[in-house]
Amino acid sequence: MARYFDVHPENPQPRIVSAVADNIRSGGLVAYPTDSCYALGCRLGNRDGIDRIRSIRHLDDRHHFTLVCQNFAQLGQFVQIDNDVFRAVKAATPGSYTFILPATKEVPRQLLHPKKKTVGVRIPDHVVTQALLAELGEPLVSSTLLLPDEAEPLTQGWEIKERLDHVVDAVVDSGDCGTEPTTVVDFSSGESEIVRRGAGDLARFE
Repeated sequence: MARYFDVHPENPQPRIVSAVADNIRSGGLVAYPTDSCYALGCRLGNRDGIDRIRSIRHLDDRHHFTLVCQNFAQLGQFVQIDNDVFRAVKAATPGSYTFILPATKEVPRQLLHPKKKTVGVRIPDHVVTQALLAELGEPLVSSTLLLPDEAEPLTQGWEIKERLDHVVDAVVDSGDCGTEPTTVVDFSSGESEIVRRGAGDLARFE
């Protein structure tokens, strides 16, 4: 049965944020809010958590997982980024964008696209997510909480708890965070290619 954490959307309670982080550190898989929609997240290197995300969402090995990072310094540890791409990504973060970039050796093979050796990265503009990332001190391996055969992601913490109670370890509820996933921009070739249109201003990448 999943633990349910009710977190204030503007002033996250440190005690609760710490408890969520402890859950993740101990191998937990959590459903948590972001600036686009809810996501599933686990600790980097948590093979069981990653397998559970694949199972819940029915994902194959070509799915791009996302490393949700606290800041640009953290993001830079996990992807290779040249000056032009750096400026474009920097100007759009934090925000509702996921960027696909060549991965560094810091990224576990399990998270890489099998042919391209790329990974998704993003820095969310969400108070609760940022508080959790600060407490963890490391990125969250994440994927949008979009269930198979459903058109939109789940948006309500209580509904997520009800429906995923036996497949996740914790649900973080800080209110409705919307249904539109991030815009995904592939920079792996050095040029921007929008591969999913979602939240965020598309004009800067077209």
